[in-house]
Formats: sequence, structure tokens, C-alpha cells
Amino acid sequence: MADWRWIHFGHYGAQGTPGGEALGIALERMVSGISSPVDSDRGFSARVRYLTKTDAGYEAMDRAGVHVSPRTLMAWLAEERKPRSKAMLARVDAAYWDLRRRNVARDLKARLHNGGRGTRVEINPVNESQVDRKHRRGEELRRRLSTRDVNVRDLGLWDRAVDAWMDDDLVELDDVWQQICQDHLGTDWEAYAYVDSIGWDA
Repeated sequence: MADWRWIHFGHYGAQGTPGGEALGIALERMVSGISSPVDSDRGFSARVRYLTKTDAGYEAMDRAGVHVSPRTLMAWLAEERKPRSKAMLARVDAAYWDLRRRNVARDLKARLHNGGRGTRVEINPVNESQVDRKHRRGEELRRRLSTRDVNVRDLGLWDRAVDAWMDDDLVELDDVWQQICQDHLGTDWEAYAYVDSIGWDA
């Protein structure tokens, strides 16, 4: 039976992130892109050029709500002007990162597959330092719930994780994380539903 403290995480002051969300954050860290902010001339121009190179870029703009006339788009490309509206700048930025994620998804899967060997994941458990002593887990359990290193070799799980991250599907990311925990963490797996952080070198 699941521990009530983990179903109602944070009730007693424990700090942490849902495992599925932490998985998405770790995937996000693998994506590089234009470093200049979208409200700078350089950053905005670079994003618009990237978005207008392919049909997929126009589709990303449509999804993000970047709906402008061809004349305006040409003026953006010619660097004659850029939007004054912060909302439009934010939509252009969202379109850029949407397209960037889709373009790198295949590469992320390959890196996580690691030639069929999978990827070693470091899992850091939640911080209970702010939890009243009477509500903390037992000493024996705390000793067991140290930082864990597990090698996730199930390539299908990595594919599902990347697809879910790309679609912002936190339910699926949570399901993937639960499967990773069940496969690798033994009887303590439920206590890692929330974590301080996870990471890997891929």
C-alpha cells in the first residue's frame, strides 16, 4: 500500500519534484539552441530564420499562434522591424523551441540508447531536512534511500520518455518514471515518486 506521505507529498514540508517532471527537466537540459534572448535583435532574427527554413517551422509558428501577414514576415526576415508586443515575442520563442525539440528528438533518443547499452541515471532522493522529526521516514528507510545509480537499458522507455517530453505529456512521463522505479529500485520504488533531482551524462 502506498505511503500516505507520498500520495500527499509536501504536506509535512518535504522538498522535491515529481519524478516524471524531473525526467522532463533532465531531457530539456540536453537541448541546446539560440542563446540570445528573443527580445534582442540578434535573438529574434535568428529564431525567425530558423523557423522559416522548413514547412515544419511554419507549422510550429501556427501551433504557437504566430499569425502574421507575408509582408510582416518579410520585414522580420529583412531585420527591418520586430514585434513590439511581448506576447508575440513569447509566441515566436515558443515556436522556435517547439521546432527545436522536434528536430533534436531523434538525436536525443540515439544518445539515450547509447548503442543499445542504455543510459546510467543518477537519482537523488527528496530532502527531508525541513520535515518535523516525528514525520520523517524511519532511519533504516532513510539509509536505503540514498542517491541511486541505475542503468536504464529498456530503449522503449527512453523512446516513450522523449516522445512524452516533446508533447508535454506529464502523465506519460510519470508512467515512464514509475516503470523505471519499479524495474530498478526494488521495494522502495514508491519512495522515489518524488525526487530532489535526476540526471545523466548522455
